[in-house]
Amino acid sequence: MGSGLRREAPCTSWVSCWVTVAVPARRLDTLSQVTADIFAMPLTTVCRTVHNVVEEMMTILHRAIHFPKPEEMEEVGAGFARLAGHDAFRSAAGAIDGCHIRILPPAEQNKCYFNQKLFPSILLQGICDPRGAFIDVYIGNPGSVHDARVLRRSPMYHQALYPPAGYFLLGDGGYPCLQRPVAIMTPYRQPVASQVEARYNGHHARGRNIIERAFGILKTHWRSIFLRALEIRPLFAPKVIGACCNICVAAGDILEEEEEEEEEEEEEEGSEDDTGNADERDLSGNGVRRRLAAQLSAPEGLPACLGEHDYL
Repeated sequence: MGSGLRREAPCTSWVSCWVTVAVPARRLDTLSQVTADIFAMPLTTVCRTVHNVVEEMMTILHRAIHFPKPEEMEEVGAGFARLAGHDAFRSAAGAIDGCHIRILPPAEQNKCYFNQKLFPSILLQGICDPRGAFIDVYIGNPGSVHDARVLRRSPMYHQALYPPAGYFLLGDGGYPCLQRPVAIMTPYRQPVASQVEARYNGHHARGRNIIERAFGILKTHWRSIFLRALEIRPLFAPKVIGACCNICVAAGDILEEEEEEEEEEEEEEGSEDDTGNADERDLSGNGVRRRLAAQLSAPEGLPACLGEHDYL
């Protein structure tokens, strides 16, 4: 930790971990005072420690949450192939989705924080590997912003940071099906046009579901943050959420997620082809998706006498 933290009270080095997570989780005006009383610390020290530790954790976020190395990509792809139940998904490099984090909206411009579920939130866009560990997070857009727009605002997208060439991410229908600048494979819209599309959707869902479980683990670990309104400034909230993601990944959490009682995000109809303009539509991943679907439905191990026939 930085020298700023070492200048705190002698007990701060271990108390700081408790207050960093516990204090922001509920009302700062009440729990901060409780923390100060328990550890005989001035209230100002508690508040300063919360901010200092979170800021320190942001400087080392990349150590726990980072994209896989090139030599690890084969293992990542194999993991998604196991999840999806087919080798066609060996080119999957991650699963992507968004998660609404409840907040108390600021007094100004509060309307933009209300999502389609009509509660105020900020968005956590997460990408995870086949183990459910976060490899990228992008946090802080107001809840009214569409998943596809959050994607386009993220550094991962506009800098084309991930996935590497030849790989793709698995996303739900709230995202466009893209080949570049980042490759994202989405499900076919319902109702599907054929059994080929239905089979693809089934394997895709099994592979993509790991991101839902990753969010579930995060919410299970930090119940007081994710299952109630986060009562801190919206500009500070993304750092607290990032710290929570950091701790979960660094600790190797393998908690079983609880059954969710609050609202889950639904796939948003009509967004898969919402690529904004003609230039972006040229970047469509529909061709890649069709090839994946065909590979999933291709006959395997045909007798030689049947190999010359065409199959639909």
